[in-house]
Amino acid sequence: MQSITAGIIAHVDAGKTTLSEALLYRAGTLRQLGRVDKGDAFLDPDDLEKQRGITIFSHQANLSYQDLKLTLLDTPGHVDFASQTEQVLSVLDYAILVVSATDGVQGYTRTLWRLLAHYHVPTFIFVNKMDVPGTDQDALLTQLQTELSAGCVAFDATLSAETIETMAMQDDTILEQYLETGELTAATIKQLIQQRVVFPCYFGAALKVDGVDDLLAGLAQWTEPTPVKSEFGARVFKVSYDEAGTRLTWLRVTGGELATKAYLLNDQQINQIRVYNGSKFQIVPTLTAGDVAAIPNLTDTHPGQGLGIEPDVAMPVIQPVLNYTVDPKANDLHHCLTILQQLADEDPQLHVVWSAELQEIRLQIMGKVQLEILQQRLQTQFQLDIGFGEGSILYKETITQAVEGVGHFEPLRHYSEVHLLLQPTAPGSGLTFAADCPLEVLGRNWQHQVLSNLQAKDQLGVLVGAPLTDVKLTLVTGRASNVHSVGGDFREATWRAVRQGLMMLKAQQACQLLEPWYRFRLEVGQAQVGRAMTDIQRMQGSFEGPEPAANGSDLVVLTGTAPVAEMQDYSQTVNAYTHGQGQLECLIDGYRPCHNAEEVVAAQAYQPVADLENTPDSVFCAHGAGYPVPWDQVPTMAHVPYVYTAAELAEL
Repeated sequence: MQSITAGIIAHVDAGKTTLSEALLYRAGTLRQLGRVDKGDAFLDPDDLEKQRGITIFSHQANLSYQDLKLTLLDTPGHVDFASQTEQVLSVLDYAILVVSATDGVQGYTRTLWRLLAHYHVPTFIFVNKMDVPGTDQDALLTQLQTELSAGCVAFDATLSAETIETMAMQDDTILEQYLETGELTAATIKQLIQQRVVFPCYFGAALKVDGVDDLLAGLAQWTEPTPVKSEFGARVFKVSYDEAGTRLTWLRVTGGELATKAYLLNDQQINQIRVYNGSKFQIVPTLTAGDVAAIPNLTDTHPGQGLGIEPDVAMPVIQPVLNYTVDPKANDLHHCLTILQQLADEDPQLHVVWSAELQEIRLQIMGKVQLEILQQRLQTQFQLDIGFGEGSILYKETITQAVEGVGHFEPLRHYSEVHLLLQPTAPGSGLTFAADCPLEVLGRNWQHQVLSNLQAKDQLGVLVGAPLTDVKLTLVTGRASNVHSVGGDFREATWRAVRQGLMMLKAQQACQLLEPWYRFRLEVGQAQVGRAMTDIQRMQGSFEGPEPAANGSDLVVLTGTAPVAEMQDYSQTVNAYTHGQGQLECLIDGYRPCHNAEEVVAAQAYQPVADLENTPDSVFCAHGAGYPVPWDQVPTMAHVPYVYTAAELAEL
């Protein structure tokens, strides 16, 4: 029996959880169908999920069908919980993308499609709600092929000659073989699916269990297990807490074996292995490659973490863009911080930032629905009533040219100097770190200290103190003392080198403020198009269209991009001037240069030199005492010669 792990993903209200219920029911795992609208869905066991009728957390279920053992991972459909979906993708063999026949391909469907491509997940498509009058299978298939991939192919129990030819046409080499032999082997079709060249499409109505058997049969026939490795490897995709407050680390084993009493991650012993099915679990002694389970009481684990031979997953594509200040009301501030940090442990899109200087907690999140759910969880789980200040935009900073930054830390009986090359990188690449320094100049241990300290905290920009991104930081030279240097010295010198380089760039106007942008889709009536275009231009946005809406109505569609700061409350305006007939759909489309950077910088009034936790200044020693040296005087005081000249930096 082959073992497959598949995730079910979709736009909100597409019927994803309903399809999961139907699959479990037809496979014999459930005796009767649960329903989301009745609050008895097998894979929405949480009280908040039952109240709101949406999936908020990812859940596991297991079924067997013919020779297929299938582990299903149901994921949230709301965009505010997209990180719960993204973190699951890294452990999947296949995905089942659910598309609503009444809505077709939505903006968030396209976002999910890009994520599936990013994580290279082979995908089956189930078009749901085909029982609704007016749905057209041929038109929907054409839309899938146009907006997602030409490789979207309708699959039936028996593949027609036309279907086989369509699959062959997706690959020149396969097409040549097909023209010679007149057939495609089952192995070739599986290969095309695994390589994300062909995407099998099934049509049905999950609520009526129509088309579900065909999908199950297709999964059994056209999937292949991921090759396993002999050495132990596993990947963490979720952290949660059960009703007793036990911390659970959810992982998938990719190679070898994991057994109870084994030691894992900093010599932590595994005392229990839980295989969940909905809200219930079974305790097992051993996991083998392909198995998904939860391990209680591990610490220092996080989604995307690789164990054994598995590397960590790269930085998540989806990042929070809104910032809220916590109002503790009558509660102890540090008690609030402890609970919020526990919730942040579970949700990678919830970032909790503590400012010791301001004695203030800030939350970085995706949207208002996430904030509402958070507030409900705090009240129901922890009996904690807190408020939130007005939301603000979460800015980021980057650089537009290269610089060599220097940090020197030499109070009495301490010594370190670090030179870092800061270079701009591609948008969305985050921070990357490297070393290009000979070991005879700076020993391996000190180089390790520098790289570790670069990653030990968020590096902040010098315009508004926002997180630095899209920069490569390379250690190029430095100096240690055999007598006086200790590890903490290199932490101080490293952080100062980053800030000193940024201050040099700020003086050259080579620092750049970034803000999040939406990609939007706006439907309005013909009479309101002019108003909509004017509004978008006023919000510093750009658009394409107008084009007729695909559903045959009198509405027209504008698509484009605009800053989150300008458009985040625009849906209420659309609802007002279209009298409820218009619709605005916004999805985060990454960070771009801030449209009103000078205004934001002036309003924030950030003083980088006064930020003592992130100082750009250095400390030198003379006459037996350390003394501070301002950042702009460090170049003339540095003990180690610069690696790059100004001309060489300009060419990088």
